[in-house]
Amino acid sequence: MIQLRPRAAVQYGAAFAAALMALTGCSSGASGPRSMSAAGASASAPSPDPLTWSECGKNLECATIKVPREYTEPDGAQIPLAVMRHRATDPGHRIGSLIFNPGGPGVSATETLRNLPKTAGTPGAFSPAVLAKFDVIAMDPRGVGESQAVRCLTDEQRAEAAGTDFDPSVPGGKPLPRLLADAATFTDGCAEHQSKKFLASLSTDNVARDIDQVRSALGEDKITYYGLSYGTVVGPMYATLFPHRVRQMVLDAPVDTNQWFGDPLPFQNDVAVASERTLNAWFKTCRTEGTAVCPFGAGDPQAAFDALIDTLEAKPLKIAPVKGATPGGELDGAMALETTRALAGEQNTWPLLTSALLAARDGNGAPLYTLWSSVTVSPFPVPTAMFEAHTAVRCADWQTPAGIAAHQAAATKAVTEARRIGTRAAYSALNCARWPAPNKDRVTKPLTGAGTPPALVVAGRLDPVTPHHWAENMTRTLDSAVLLTREGVGHGSYGTNSCVTRAVDAALIRGTHPADGTVCETDQPATTRPLVLANR
Repeated sequence: MIQLRPRAAVQYGAAFAAALMALTGCSSGASGPRSMSAAGASASAPSPDPLTWSECGKNLECATIKVPREYTEPDGAQIPLAVMRHRATDPGHRIGSLIFNPGGPGVSATETLRNLPKTAGTPGAFSPAVLAKFDVIAMDPRGVGESQAVRCLTDEQRAEAAGTDFDPSVPGGKPLPRLLADAATFTDGCAEHQSKKFLASLSTDNVARDIDQVRSALGEDKITYYGLSYGTVVGPMYATLFPHRVRQMVLDAPVDTNQWFGDPLPFQNDVAVASERTLNAWFKTCRTEGTAVCPFGAGDPQAAFDALIDTLEAKPLKIAPVKGATPGGELDGAMALETTRALAGEQNTWPLLTSALLAARDGNGAPLYTLWSSVTVSPFPVPTAMFEAHTAVRCADWQTPAGIAAHQAAATKAVTEARRIGTRAAYSALNCARWPAPNKDRVTKPLTGAGTPPALVVAGRLDPVTPHHWAENMTRTLDSAVLLTREGVGHGSYGTNSCVTRAVDAALIRGTHPADGTVCETDQPATTRPLVLANR
């Protein structure tokens, strides 16, 4: 999870931090051993008892619900799930319960809801109008957060992995033998720390069934749903398994669900290319604004950036410890590249990126290093606690090629199509290739949501994680959907753009939608103007 957040990033990077928390994982192509044969399995699950709530914060209540580990064995082992509720602030006009999934997979919904007052203006931040009319319900999915979060590495292994030097000149960040060894360590650790049956149960279809258990325990006939990033896989799954239980649904920064449940390698390539496009957008804006606004690179930011990465790889910058911020260390080229990838993916953090690059160019690596400490949530293999849950969920859903040749070919394609960012995507599905707990009954039929009200699908034109064509594909796959596009760079749109926020509020509250194909302009033009001309 994000541990450190520089003060400058709080001002300019709140949206960036929340977007990172919501990044999807990987995948592609739909195939598998069953279609919807398990769709009715949840019908045989015993009805849960009503939730017993206890106060756990301002206007917050917490509860635990026990659900079957496998819905094909409703009387078998159970899993406790953490649930949190933010009561409607205008109970006299309450519409019902709104369940949301903030993404990841691996992001804690309860933690996100608890931090809601601190995250205004970030993707997925509910408006006062929505908070007035809905009980907002957060459920930590199985294996995530307070719902028995997956653990695969020891504290020592996490620290060692986080401190490993990544070489951006090598696809995947490390030589292939080291990548294979790391994958073995990770997956062996998962099998050692977790029950294989539990790991196999972490699939999205089970998460959707868990949501319906929560709905039943709440006493609701229907739910309203908002999903961000990976949450847009959960939502269509729920709508497909339980169409009669959906009141309204909004899907923000959508994943192509037809890709999610198959070969993840083309999926990862799409993510890398999308991220490369947002970095190129920063380069283009820096050039267009000119050196008076963007002095980095003196008119050629690409060349200056590549030179900086090479310089930092050859001679990393020493970083002195700062109490309460960073223990100190070294900033190398790969760390600078990863931080740049994250900051370039949200146009509100472009000024912060420019400042940090200027500082590093002038020999001060502290800003980039501190930011690197904060951007360890990623669709690529960054060793964090969230990454363990992230990997476990996607491996339960994906059908990943086992042969290394497919991964080598995908790595070559990634670094060809995304010259800078592709190195972070290459080989990032190796953990799933040797996953110790295969899920043999995943749902893989197209998630059409047939029988539900039209869904509002919201997509950013330049999203660093979920490219716009995924939203177009989702809109075609769903039986009934409306596509709303936000111009500009960023992952997630609701709460960050006034036009989108009005449309989403209308969909959630009144069930009304804009015309299909409507486009929302950015509220503020992107700029690369630095916050402070560091060391100048």
